[in-house]
Amino acid sequence: MQDDTMMRDTDAADNIRTRGVKEFAVVKRSVVVGGHKTSVSLEDAFWTSLKDIATRRGLPLSTQIDAIDRTRKTSNLSSAIRLFVLDHFRARAVTSVFIGERQPSPSIAPTS
Repeated sequence: MQDDTMMRDTDAADNIRTRGVKEFAVVKRSVVVGGHKTSVSLEDAFWTSLKDIATRRGLPLSTQIDAIDRTRKTSNLSSAIRLFVLDHFRARAVTSVFIGERQPSPSIAPTS
């Protein structure tokens, strides 16, 4: 009985680990940069975020990737994309903190 329970727990843990690996697997994608076809290897989270950033900026994904390519400081385009996405969300987080600091806390009553 205990062996059966342990086996099910182990199977569940293995399933979670396998699913996690798939969710965070690096996927190679073909893109066109500067009129030339190349590939980038990115995790789905970075790819999805990059597409979201381009959409919010009103840019085609290829235009956003081309802009990253032109301004990158690393020889690896995939790394440059990851750093771009990281910088984008860092800047948003800092902006959110500053905006939040400017607003009075609801728990502090105004003094007269």
